[in-house]
Amino acid sequence: MKREDIYRHVGSIQQVAKVRPLTYTEGRAENMKAYEVKNGSLQFTVMGDKCLDITDVSYKGINISFLSKPGLTGRNHYDTHGDEALRSIMGGLMFTAGLENICPPCTSEGKDYPMHGRIRTTPAEHLSADAVWTEEGYTMTVSGEMREAELFGENMVLRRKITTTYPGNSITVEDEIENQPFREEPMMILYHCNMGWPLLSEDCEIVLPTLEVIPRDEDAKKYVDTYNRMEAPVDNEPECVYLHRLAADEEGNTFAAIINEKLGIGIKLSFNQKELPYFMEWKSLASGDYVVGLEPANSSVYGRLYHEERGDLHKMEPFAKEHKKLTFTFLEGKEELDAVKAEAEKLKKK
Repeated sequence: MKREDIYRHVGSIQQVAKVRPLTYTEGRAENMKAYEVKNGSLQFTVMGDKCLDITDVSYKGINISFLSKPGLTGRNHYDTHGDEALRSIMGGLMFTAGLENICPPCTSEGKDYPMHGRIRTTPAEHLSADAVWTEEGYTMTVSGEMREAELFGENMVLRRKITTTYPGNSITVEDEIENQPFREEPMMILYHCNMGWPLLSEDCEIVLPTLEVIPRDEDAKKYVDTYNRMEAPVDNEPECVYLHRLAADEEGNTFAAIINEKLGIGIKLSFNQKELPYFMEWKSLASGDYVVGLEPANSSVYGRLYHEERGDLHKMEPFAKEHKKLTFTFLEGKEELDAVKAEAEKLKKK
């Protein structure tokens, strides 16, 4: 539909597409700033005070994302204390782990690194939002930068831009990470992309162009043969984590998807292995913690100490920059769901 045709049907474009700032007024989320984004049947929230991460997402009126038991919560004094992160991880469609550490908390050379690092709770600066007609359509953008820094320590900046265009069915996240001190600095990043009920159910299929799947531990081995399916919730069931070696095209492009044929919808996460060479699947069947996480990363799920011991901890030179890009595409109908399964098989045959 052309711009002129849309305006024949609406007085304000905000009837169908908008980006609007908001501030929460109660509970643990009180005073936290965010942006509400509507792109036709696609709606989502960007957390201005938590790394511009994306929380609640719905498509065609169906919830897509996972919200953990703590719910929406701002930054707390305990967020950077070991595994206390479990009390403030909201989940959402995406939260960013890093930049000094991902996954388990650890202590290295007398310095503590919390679970999933500090960047995920860092408020954004230079926040801005825009909505403007482009050649592609009505394009809505939220952007800002987060700084992870310490006196006599690191000084890392993450600049993020989130874009969606109406009419359309996708969200693009573009990150630039810069190392600003005068020394080489470790940089670990993992994008924790979390899907929940009702998209997630026994009717789901996890579509991955997997060449090899490795369970992290004995709990994961129990379900390794059904890593690509979702079972019904089980009370007090331990979480499962799988490390995948994914196939990619000649340029390094690959993807992960979750589809629900009964609902007739799905979500596809596209990324490039040259930027994010690791991929993990987090699967929890536990009642109340029912979730699948798709996790592209530049480091392993085993965390900082694992890479230090191997001697391959990813580092950036002074004033070096790295770029990462993720695209979430929302799928609808048998043709699109079948196409993503065919794409996975095609990549595996390359």
